[in-house]
Amino acid sequence: MRAVSYAQFGGPEVLHVADVPVPEPGPGQVRVRVAASVVHPVDLMIRSGRFPAPLPTGLPYTPGWDVAGTVDAVDPAVEQFTIGDNVIGFSPWLQTTVGAHAEYVVLDAAWLTSAPAGVPATEAATLPTNGLAAAQALDLLAVPAGSTVLVTGAAGQVGGFVLALAPATGLHATGLAGTDDRAFVETLGAAFLSRSDDPTGMFDAVIDLAVIGPSLLGLIRDGGGYVAASPPLRPEPVREIRTFALEVLPDGSRLGELVKLVTSGDIPLRVADVYPFADAAAAHDRLGKGGVRGGVVIVP
Repeated sequence: MRAVSYAQFGGPEVLHVADVPVPEPGPGQVRVRVAASVVHPVDLMIRSGRFPAPLPTGLPYTPGWDVAGTVDAVDPAVEQFTIGDNVIGFSPWLQTTVGAHAEYVVLDAAWLTSAPAGVPATEAATLPTNGLAAAQALDLLAVPAGSTVLVTGAAGQVGGFVLALAPATGLHATGLAGTDDRAFVETLGAAFLSRSDDPTGMFDAVIDLAVIGPSLLGLIRDGGGYVAASPPLRPEPVREIRTFALEVLPDGSRLGELVKLVTSGDIPLRVADVYPFADAAAAHDRLGKGGVRGGVVIVP
């Protein structure tokens, strides 16, 4: 099969299309014929050799977390999926280095759920990793209904999902974003703060996706909550503020709940652009320039 691959760290130019063996599903797994996947900032960090922690296997790597596609082969022990089912999910790449930028990918059945009906694969692929990251960030906070939450980086992929999910959990969200993103933030029912100004106000919690840092603790009421974008960025607690770090985990059941919200129109899916495997370097370059609104999608 064809897959995007790289055998050395470096710029986008190290990416190429390689012929690799078709994987076989093991116990509790399914093989998915990939229709679409998504490029994430962590993919760029790993490819460039800047990821700060050891990975479970060495080069070469096939990148890619999210997948939207069709079940192609199933372990006999798997009961919830059959060949031909349209599914979405993601590979926890930092634990498996199993990449989804390939014609086929094998994943645990528990990591997948049925794809939203009537939604193109290029859109559906933008949901799993970032949608679950948003849901799990709100789970970490565990603040009661009626609480106020400031979301930095609110117009990004995860931030947009947080804003969309907040009303469903009874939270009042405020999105910190660029002035050009005001309409998007307000369309999701959130209040808007411009990132060109110093953040003001007091909140019950903060989800800091723009990596502004511990200075935001000053905007949180005593006993509130703070979620950092990754474990190294988690500040020490102060004033009984609970601090957490986001480490998104695959969860097919929870992803199924998000699919229902997509189908009902409560969660918007955004695609910035779509690239074939052969243009993976251009996709990485596009994301690396910043300012992308929506998923940068890779298709076979």
